[in-house]
Parts: sequence; structure tokens; C-alpha cells
Amino acid sequence: MQSNYYSTYSCINIYEQPSINSKISSQIIYGEKFKVLRKIKSFLKIRTSYDRYTGYIKNKNFIKKFKPTHKVKTLNTRIYKSNNFLPFSSEIEIIKKKKNYVMFEKNKWIKQKDITHINKKEENFSKIFKSYLNCKYKWGGKTHQGIDCSALIQLFYKFNRRFFPRDTIDQIRYKKGNRSKKRFKIGDIIYWKGHVAACISSKKLIHAYGPEKKVIIMPINETIKRIERTANLEVKKICKI
Repeated sequence: MQSNYYSTYSCINIYEQPSINSKISSQIIYGEKFKVLRKIKSFLKIRTSYDRYTGYIKNKNFIKKFKPTHKVKTLNTRIYKSNNFLPFSSEIEIIKKKKNYVMFEKNKWIKQKDITHINKKEENFSKIFKSYLNCKYKWGGKTHQGIDCSALIQLFYKFNRRFFPRDTIDQIRYKKGNRSKKRFKIGDIIYWKGHVAACISSKKLIHAYGPEKKVIIMPINETIKRIERTANLEVKKICKI
């Protein structure tokens, strides 16, 4: 079967198994490309093109031809003429411009100030991470409505059109680093088994933290001690973003 498609839905859940009762392992946001591996009743087994993530999505009306020109640079942007939104890093194709708005689908408009050119880089990772501050923690989530720790890190790379794995287990393997550090610096990424946080200064980190149920800024050393005490997990790797 193996055909390429693009999603034109704000956000679609990727399930571990072909059932809505299965765990959500990740999500596809607007403009993401994926390959259909096979059809299973009302589900499709897919593999995403950006990070080659495999899972199951509900079978919907997807498109084959799509040439994105811009991307969403804000946490989310409201779609006018509907009650929906496009999340950060969604990729769109501009069809028409009118005053301060752009149309990306028929009768669907967003504010021009919320988007930027597809190749525009944003190297200020702290700005991106902090935009999610207080957003709900959600396993498998990738938007302001719910996000997990590894997605928070991955979205920085995705926005800058650079490959980065989806899950912490693969991110740890992908990144070079060491297991201990006496002094932390801004841009350090700290990995535990199944968890990751990013240092936004020499004293503070930010992460989507399950126990606090949100994206939160915490002291680095206190967080390391807390995770070791409550989850019995030691730092596995420290590397640069």
C-alpha cells in the first residue's frame, strides 16, 4: 500500500494499537507527512516522515499533494470561520492574503503575525520551551492542549527542520554526552530513563513533568534529587541542545 499523505487536521492521535482504547503514543499536527503502511478496518498503520514514528491513526480524508510555504510560530493560532486552532510548528500553504490575515484552506483564515516562512529558524530554545509553561502534561501530547517531556524537546528541532527522535529512549541514543556534570549551563539537556528536561539557566530547568501535571520551571539540583528520591532514577545522560 505504502502511499504518502499529509494531515490537514489540527491534531490527530497516534495509537499504539488500532483502537481508540489503546494508549496514545504520539500525535500528528497539521501539515505533517506520513506513509500509510496498511489499512486495518477503520484504522491506518502509518509511519511519519519527519521522525519515522510508527503507530495507528483513525482513517480520515487525507491529501496527497501539499506544498507548505509557512509555519505557525506561536503556541497556537485560531482558525477563523471555525472553532479550531493550528498548533505550534504546523505547516501551511498560503492560498490568499487579505489585510492582516491569510487563507490556508477554503474559508479558513489565520492571523499573518502568527506565522513565518517555512525555512525561518528560531535558535532561542528557551523562548519556545517557555511558551508551553503551565500547559497540561499529557503522555503522547504535542500541542498546547497537552504535551509530554520528549515532545517539548523535539518540537524545537522540528520547527527548525532538523531531525530529532520522538521518544526519550531514542533521544538518549541519538545525543552524545556524559552521565555527570558539576556545573550546568543554559542549553544542557538532562535525561533520565523515560524523562528529559532542558536547562534554561545554570540554576533552572524546564520540563513537562508528570507529577506536577504541567510544564514547569524548577531548580536543577532539587529536581535531580526529587526524581532520584521519588522515582529511584539517576541521570543517564547530559548533553547540549
